[in-house]
Amino acid sequence: MRRKIDILKRFKIIALTVLTLGASGGLLAQNSVEWLTLGNDFAHTRYSTADEITFNNFEELEIAWEWDGASLGAVSGRSTPSYINGILYTVAGSRRHVVAIDPKTGETLWSYRLPNTGRWEYSMRSDYGKGIGYSEVNGRGVVYMVTPGFFLTALDAETGAPLEGFGQPVPIDGFPKTGVVDLLADLGHPYDPYQGIPLETGYITASSPPIVVNDTVIIGNSAEQGYNQSRIENVPGDILAYDKQTGDFKWKFNVIPRPGEYGHETWENDAWEWTGDVSSWAPISADIEADLVYIPTNGATIDYYGGFRPGDNLFSTSLIALNASTGERAWHFQMVHHDIWNYDTPTAPVLLDVTVPGQGEIPAIAQVTKQSFVYAFNRLTGEPIWPIVERPVPASTVPGESLSLTQPFPTRPAPFDMQGVSINNLIDWTPELRQQAITAFADYQMGPLFNPPIQRGHDSGKRAAMFCPGGGGGANITAPAVADPTAGILYVSSHTACSPIQLVPGEEADLQYDAPTGTTFARYADGPGAGAPRHPAGIPLYKPPYSRITAIDMNTGEHAWVIPTGETPDRVQRVIDELDLDVPNTGTGALVPMVVTPNMLVYSDTSTDGTPMLYAVNKATGETEAQIEVPARSRYGMSTWAHDGHQYFMLQTGSKLTAVALPGAAPESIGAH
Repeated sequence: MRRKIDILKRFKIIALTVLTLGASGGLLAQNSVEWLTLGNDFAHTRYSTADEITFNNFEELEIAWEWDGASLGAVSGRSTPSYINGILYTVAGSRRHVVAIDPKTGETLWSYRLPNTGRWEYSMRSDYGKGIGYSEVNGRGVVYMVTPGFFLTALDAETGAPLEGFGQPVPIDGFPKTGVVDLLADLGHPYDPYQGIPLETGYITASSPPIVVNDTVIIGNSAEQGYNQSRIENVPGDILAYDKQTGDFKWKFNVIPRPGEYGHETWENDAWEWTGDVSSWAPISADIEADLVYIPTNGATIDYYGGFRPGDNLFSTSLIALNASTGERAWHFQMVHHDIWNYDTPTAPVLLDVTVPGQGEIPAIAQVTKQSFVYAFNRLTGEPIWPIVERPVPASTVPGESLSLTQPFPTRPAPFDMQGVSINNLIDWTPELRQQAITAFADYQMGPLFNPPIQRGHDSGKRAAMFCPGGGGGANITAPAVADPTAGILYVSSHTACSPIQLVPGEEADLQYDAPTGTTFARYADGPGAGAPRHPAGIPLYKPPYSRITAIDMNTGEHAWVIPTGETPDRVQRVIDELDLDVPNTGTGALVPMVVTPNMLVYSDTSTDGTPMLYAVNKATGETEAQIEVPARSRYGMSTWAHDGHQYFMLQTGSKLTAVALPGAAPESIGAH
């Protein structure tokens, strides 16, 4: 049973009182449950202890307020607000305004942004800020944010003013005299303060917030998307760290090892001198007590062809554990050697403590990947919890390419979604539908996980090679895995999807881009014309479920349950009805954002007719216990926190934030309107 939320906007005049942190401390300690980072905690579990909302009252939820960032240019809905000391903090729009919001009413308390720069104007991930970092300096709250132009800003959490004594003046008109660090100054490449790094050298920005580990602010970054590259030069996405009080530079970790550094030998042909990327665009996790920060990385320059960078290419597509105070490598694991599949690590690793039979209690870390694996380690030592074995994978037929002979396969947990594609994976509801799917695939090269790309005109006569999962996963950006740390259960959102890839000469691929980075054309690069196989009935080519949540007991590595997400889409249901088939729920095919509480797992998806829904799931069984209609799907993450004694679910609905709560959370009106 579902109940539609009344989405008519309440018109009220609200008396706002912005409490000081000291004055509000006692109240908040009793009546609030905070959401500190974009993943709630440094472990990125997206688990909250807020428990006012249960299965019994879930269908009483209604919209408490909506905050619209359209005037700030917000579009993506990727930023998860932090709820700290009674205030919500987030970023919005391509200018990446930092915004403080009243959690009771949705009123904007303050906002801040830096002036325009040429390096901001070129940013291709400007609206993807995802959130803020937070800490306290001398007893006052400080909000940290990295701009699309690659500046670190530190703001007073109460007023939004730049933090006094932080950073150095930036020689750009209109910039504040304090509160800003120019991150390019410590990256080590010639640049212009206003325009940034010349595109011939490379490009860098940031799409996730900084993380503050004890006294250190640690900065990730992101480069130009590898599937939009045709030239071999770029800059590495080296990890930077700063003192949280002064903004003084502390350390830099080279993600492409230089001569004498660990892993340098994995870059043959001197490719370390000019190859770039290996950025950490996904969010970062940390173990505060151990003073360790965990960096997930993407692949090196150019997706789909790496003939110019032979070797395994550390630390691309890896998980790196660094000492947060010094930047020294504690351990690492490379999940894809010489990555040419766009299998960049898409989400923050999740930390949780587990009890493994025969091993006892283990401080664990779990990294979910696009290739539908969970890699699990002791987060202090880097030792795999269960064996990870190197298995042979297909060789490349592309001239000049030399792939790794093996790739690392976890023996446990089992893959959480389809890997590779064969006829056995294709839809089999009727013999005719199966044959139509086979025919649709006739021009495409099937193969296992790590199926290599092919170039146009390949001897096989195939149009393109199918990567399964494709560049969109498996698991991917918009639906990070969540966990219940009290039970050691990991919940993974995934969808069944493949990508067709066709390589063309680099000079031809380059014609697709207005302002490419680098100067030297790659021998091959991703080209147009690959197309995509489609079923003539308008249904997916693969067996359902098309999207799912997999509950994985990280104490044993076993899948506890798997459920399809949302409901069978209308276009699929029509075919099922016309053929009078008995087909259970297929799932929508969408990745779903989730959040966990002591009472339930909550996720956002749609019903058969496309109505946006919020579902409450029994964590132990996977059964849907309650559901409600909402104005829009949450696009990236979700959060839940308690303010003034009431629990809220926060949906990230495009330009808007939609706060959902029980009726008692509604602000009292003053005057009749």
